[in-house]
Amino acid sequence: MSTEVETPVIQVIKPREDIPEPVQYNVIYINDEITTQEFVSETLVVIFNYDRMVADEMTLKIHTDGSAVVATMPFEMAEQKGVEVTMLARNNGFPLTVKLEPES
Repeated sequence: MSTEVETPVIQVIKPREDIPEPVQYNVIYINDEITTQEFVSETLVVIFNYDRMVADEMTLKIHTDGSAVVATMPFEMAEQKGVEVTMLARNNGFPLTVKLEPES
């Protein structure tokens, strides 16, 4: 006596390849007259993992030019970093402004 066993066929779902890359956003620090350069530099080290020397150079650029792009990343990450910097600034009594703009 023979027993036939049917094997179910599972269709493989092919991943979509037409999904565009996420839009990148620039995280921009805006200079002000109250936030200290030491604080700005520290946020670049702690939040964005900059090397201390690079953070100091970026801080000087922000101070000299009035603003600077400190990072470019997908929106959700940029928004989270912006919130972290803003909360840290407010908790330390600084009005540091962080702006997000789509990368052009």
